[in-house]
Amino acid sequence: MTIEINATTRKTQGTGASRRLRNSGRVPGIVYGSGDVMMIEMDHNDLYYKLRSEAFHASVLTLNLEGKKESVQLRDFVMHPFRQQVQHIDFQRVDATKKMHIKVPLHFINEAIAPGVKTGGGKISHVMTELDITCLPKDLPAFIEVDLANLGLGHSIHVADLKFPKGVEAATHGTHTAEAVVATVQVPRGAIEAEAAAEAAPAAAAPAAKAAPAAKAAPAAKEAKK
Repeated sequence: MTIEINATTRKTQGTGASRRLRNSGRVPGIVYGSGDVMMIEMDHNDLYYKLRSEAFHASVLTLNLEGKKESVQLRDFVMHPFRQQVQHIDFQRVDATKKMHIKVPLHFINEAIAPGVKTGGGKISHVMTELDITCLPKDLPAFIEVDLANLGLGHSIHVADLKFPKGVEAATHGTHTAEAVVATVQVPRGAIEAEAAAEAAPAAAAPAAKAAPAAKAAPAAKEAKK
């Protein structure tokens, strides 16, 4: 599915001009990358609802700038601190021949049948909800699937365990990207407390066991003295 967004060239710049745009229901923005930097403005309501779509954040978008179309990706946007208002938005041009760096959502499947959940009573913890990847624009996936079908209690799935589509790989951030935890099955709190209580019971019973023979020996010693 191609997502198309409409924009017009922004004629004025500056704080005052941007404020007037926002007050009129428009959003100031910028398009950069290969070629000239373009100052744009967009309809606020249309953009606001598009931003609520997961696909809008992880797709190659078609920007229609006054009839001229080009491929872009969302790079950044700024929301008002407490209003539901988009303050500014940035797009970067996409070159079909160069790899792009983008975050894509993670979709988790088979949580209910994971052994750690179904038989162990554990709870899935989603350590990551999205992942940085690199790929050519034509290979960009809508999401990366994370299969939890074999995840046991107290075990984790790491980035290295994920199955990537052809031409897609995890973006590297140092040498530990592959070992980064994506999801884990947490041991139930009740089980942890029960285990701690079970470990504490023998330790508490030991002093009592030692005291019992001593208590029996005391009357015997008195009888011997008589």
